[in-house]
Amino acid sequence: MGVIFALSAQPDLNSGLGVWDTILRKIVHMTAFGALWWLWLRALGRPVLACAITLAYAVSDEWHQSFVEGRHGAPSDVAIDAAGVGIAVAIWVYSQPRSVA
Repeated sequence: MGVIFALSAQPDLNSGLGVWDTILRKIVHMTAFGALWWLWLRALGRPVLACAITLAYAVSDEWHQSFVEGRHGAPSDVAIDAAGVGIAVAIWVYSQPRSVA
């Protein structure tokens, strides 16, 4: 969460790659928040609580960005973060052992 906060506090993270910069940053958003969910899951053992904490942090991250010069908070970024969490949850669910009955 500290790394996410520190990166969100940077006024400009543009790499100059044009549309690829945007695509890559969104993939990093999804990956970071998926990993954050997984870390909270490991710490708490409760997937729904881990999801709630991670999504609340996604909202607070966008709010934080709204105060950083050159940045803005966007609900669409929260949705992208949530998609990363959803992908992480799906991977976790499908990786669970299945009982053979």
